[in-house]
Amino acid sequence: MKKFFAAGSLAVVMAMPAVAATTAWNLDPNHTNAQFFVKHLGISTVQGDFTKVTGTVMLDDQDITKSSVNVTIDATSIDTRVQRRDDDLKSEHFLNVAKFPDITFQSTKVAKTGDNTLQVTGNLTIRGVTKEVTLDVTGPTAPITAMGVRRGFSATTKINRQDFGVSADPGMVGDELTILIDGEMALPPPPKQ
Repeated sequence: MKKFFAAGSLAVVMAMPAVAATTAWNLDPNHTNAQFFVKHLGISTVQGDFTKVTGTVMLDDQDITKSSVNVTIDATSIDTRVQRRDDDLKSEHFLNVAKFPDITFQSTKVAKTGDNTLQVTGNLTIRGVTKEVTLDVTGPTAPITAMGVRRGFSATTKINRQDFGVSADPGMVGDELTILIDGEMALPPPPKQ
């Protein structure tokens, strides 16, 4: 579920300054990590990842608040390093990936909160349920030239899984999920002529 927020991390990329106004950036799926953390039995924390995250950021460097982000997370890519648990999380008891294979995030508002921080608000959809969430974003970093042109970011938020209809195993699995997204976005290569 935390992976859902991986979509939110794309929003972080939107905050990146210093390129032409309104530039399209692609989330690099090989260098973006969407993690979630949830309490187990109220005494320990289980961590998981969504390993397949894609998205596009329309970044306005002149006015960051005019930027936008769209992210898609492949819910079938959930990985908690325990196959039996992953299978359960993919089942109809939790994410129901057979019916809802994607988790999506579409931004609706970007607000500058500091020199290198943003709040990105948008619609998160999990299991066909859409709720508004806000991500606290650090970044983007200044652009660098390495493997093309790239920038980095980090985003975090918390959600209640019950809000998205993910209600199995109350008491065993905590309701609050912390989501952390660290990643890179890259300028698409110029078209071949």
